[in-house]
Amino acid sequence: MSNTSVFQNPQPHKDTTKPNIVLPKNATDCHCHLFDDPIKYPLIKNPAYLPPSVLIADYLKVIDTIGIERAVIVHANVYGLDNSLALDVIASAPDRFRAIGLVDESITDKELERLHLGGVRGFRCNLVNQIGLSLDAAKKLAQRVKQYNWHTQFLLDVEKFPNLTETFADFPIDVVIDHMGRPVIEKGVEEKGFQSLIAFLKTGKGWSKFSAPYRTSKDPLQYRDIIPFAQALVEAVPDQLVWGFDWPHVNMAPGTPMPDDGELVNQIAQWIENPSSLQKIMVDNPTYLYGF
Repeated sequence: MSNTSVFQNPQPHKDTTKPNIVLPKNATDCHCHLFDDPIKYPLIKNPAYLPPSVLIADYLKVIDTIGIERAVIVHANVYGLDNSLALDVIASAPDRFRAIGLVDESITDKELERLHLGGVRGFRCNLVNQIGLSLDAAKKLAQRVKQYNWHTQFLLDVEKFPNLTETFADFPIDVVIDHMGRPVIEKGVEEKGFQSLIAFLKTGKGWSKFSAPYRTSKDPLQYRDIIPFAQALVEAVPDQLVWGFDWPHVNMAPGTPMPDDGELVNQIAQWIENPSSLQKIMVDNPTYLYGF
């Protein structure tokens, strides 16, 4: 932990504001990264970043404030292949939590079964930073977990994938695309990659997360330039979307102001105007996708 060259993430707002909107019962955060006591849950050697000093209790306080009742833990890569923290959180409240694990090709069938029984419902693949599994390796692993009805969660830039339907045509399980595919705001909703995302979601084999607008927006804290992208997705594929607020907002670009989580919830009202779509995206879709 003394390596000062590793990026130290700033603290999130632990006293978030209470949002103006009331979320439906069983509203679900489908994208959070949890951290806790580094003695109990040690980081890997030479992690890519140092997480902020937050505890699981801090996250629980935030979601209680904003009206979230269920959550999906996206295993943080600073813990490597040790998914213990996520499994422990799920075990503490199995009706409330699920997880997306981090695994590699060497994982045994026995360990995959243990993760599934522990509440893991998919695994991560990062095609942006090219760390961890390659697309081909993910495809092979997907075949092994198909029996558990898992999915693969991809971090990718849609502008680099002008035909996602073709890219994932022979992928064995469902695919979830993080952060609306990280669209290039300046290119607008008609950009080929973003339209490729919509077309892929329409196949029913793909899903996407309404999450982390600050990673692509050029409108700090307001994120108004994200609204057309979100609304285009809701209009086209409300049955294939879930929401998450990406707490505690690690690895943001330098100079990006820390979002207020209550305000992130308020923006849902701008993105999802139809009550039926709100129920689907916040409750029904996550119930199905993560097996709550």
